[in-house]
Amino acid sequence: MNYTEDTIVALATPNGTGAIGVIRLSGPDSITIANSVFKGKDLTQQPSHTIHFGHIVDGDVTLDEVLVSLFIAPRSYTRENVVEISCHGSNYILESIIKLMIKRGARAAKPGEFTLRAFLNGQLDLSQAEAVADLIASNSKASQQVALQQLRGGFSSQLSQLREQLVQFASLVELELDFSEEDVEFANRDQLKQLILDTVKVIGGLIRSFELGNVIKQGVNTVIAGRPNAGKSTLLNALLNEERAIVSHIPGTTRDTIEEVLNINGINFRLIDTAGIREATDAIERIGVERTMEKISQSALLIYVFDAEQITIEELNSDLESLQREGLNMLIVANKIDLLNAEQLSALPHSETVIPVSAREKQHIDELKNKIYYAAIKEQLTGQETLVTNIRHVEALQRTEDALLRVLNGIDGYITSDFLAMDIKQALHYLGEITGTVTTDDLLENIFSKFCIGK
Repeated sequence: MNYTEDTIVALATPNGTGAIGVIRLSGPDSITIANSVFKGKDLTQQPSHTIHFGHIVDGDVTLDEVLVSLFIAPRSYTRENVVEISCHGSNYILESIIKLMIKRGARAAKPGEFTLRAFLNGQLDLSQAEAVADLIASNSKASQQVALQQLRGGFSSQLSQLREQLVQFASLVELELDFSEEDVEFANRDQLKQLILDTVKVIGGLIRSFELGNVIKQGVNTVIAGRPNAGKSTLLNALLNEERAIVSHIPGTTRDTIEEVLNINGINFRLIDTAGIREATDAIERIGVERTMEKISQSALLIYVFDAEQITIEELNSDLESLQREGLNMLIVANKIDLLNAEQLSALPHSETVIPVSAREKQHIDELKNKIYYAAIKEQLTGQETLVTNIRHVEALQRTEDALLRVLNGIDGYITSDFLAMDIKQALHYLGEITGTVTTDDLLENIFSKFCIGK
């Protein structure tokens, strides 16, 4: 489809009744189409980045009072003529205006088509375009900051620098092929090797950053588990600072999982309060225990809670051993310390991962929150670091790294220039897939189909 010849229209605000709604048009005829149904100033004679009051009319029928914002190409989000109509948020009004625009020559936009046009017209690269979707979907301060940093081009800039250096050497290696009979070496192999080593180091860091980036983007699955009556639900309530779960002295009160979101320092933790781990006494309790073990297997962080007054060291060690698995971060919470004497307190296990608390009295809850945060983040965020949050980017970086490692092996093995050039080209290809220097229609359709329609 030729994106320079047609004009698209869509609702840019969420569906549903609200105070206002915004309808967006983009394309060469945006201003002409809007002007044909606008009663007020002649929009075709107005400068860019101006707002005009008037009415949208369909023949003799006035649909609404509106404000029309003009963005004349190339000074717009899509680098095309863009018109945004702010009207009242009635579903009927919004649908009527959109239908009127389509009748006058626009067509309904596809999901993500405005941002797709911004990419195709050179306003954004592909990683920045994907950051737009991440920014819209961000539900915490940290995820918003990471998406905004990528939208501003931090990630793209870093990749661009790497790519430029590789392109320079690739061109020198290619030049050698033209003089293959004369055995001339234009690309210094020692310098090339050092460049590849430096590049692999940077790319390796970006790949490793995905673990943290994914935590920030998706949140952290955090399971609260332990034996019945250990105080798991009381702890959940204390962390949330509200009475979310039913609390009782009767063991086995929680039969099913309860899920809530806790935000700590801008990171979302999906807290899951589970049924107590023990031999089930009935079918319902057995299902609850099975769900507990399933949630633990799916979690990134486990908060194991034990009754510091009742449990023995042998029982504690047995529980911890049965719950350990590779890749699982675990914090151990010794609960009900308000019931312990000085001797019992001193006998508690001493470790960075063991936190003594009283959930009922809310003692050391802030300390526990800090431990939860650092168990997931493992480092202080500055908001300036480049973090990879997109699995597509990680896979492309991994393929880039593999290609560069082949270049290193080729240099050490005195591989001829044509094979070196082939592997460098592969690395450049995979880097280009991230920013959109290299694209396919299927890739673009897959990415932008996940956007909301008005974006």
